[in-house]
Amino acid sequence: MSQKESALDIAKRIHSGESTSVLETTRVLEEIEATDRSISAYVNVYADLALEQAKKIDKRIKEGNIDSALSGVPIALKDNMCWKNTKTTCSSKFLENFVSPYTGTAVQRVLDAGMVPVGKCNLDEFAMGSSTENSAFFNTKNPWDLDRVPGGSSGGSAATVAANQVTVSLGSDTGGSIRQPASFCGVVGMKPTYGRI
Repeated sequence: MSQKESALDIAKRIHSGESTSVLETTRVLEEIEATDRSISAYVNVYADLALEQAKKIDKRIKEGNIDSALSGVPIALKDNMCWKNTKTTCSSKFLENFVSPYTGTAVQRVLDAGMVPVGKCNLDEFAMGSSTENSAFFNTKNPWDLDRVPGGSSGGSAATVAANQVTVSLGSDTGGSIRQPASFCGVVGMKPTYGRI
């Protein structure tokens, strides 16, 4: 793993015309394809939806409409966050075929900011755990050492950032579920105050 750019660096390149959201999203999808077999950070990857969103964002940027400082930047979502017409499994067999009928607030704000969700990340089932070994589907590995855990419950979200698959990912945190995996994976994790998002 090499030193990666910040999300703002990628956004500036997209907004200046040096790159496009489609190119950056394609790079992310290729990186996931190349590395996620060993890490298992994703429950579902939505390549077609991501590229469709990236094309829309590129069109808006070309027309002079930049939705936010992070418009065009790919992002991953923890798989306990609803995104309309995609599966939201909470890493549980009970919900493995549940397709969300709506988009949750945090995800809607990502979309409104012009960011590009690429997929949903593994977690401890129903966000109850601290290692991402309690997923009903598979264990997520720590990208720095595949014999170690990435922490939890947002272990997939932290691992995908640490593995340089994406520069930013959403998690959720009640008792440390963002902060602990961020620590285990050597990335920055922030739990906002309640109501902030």
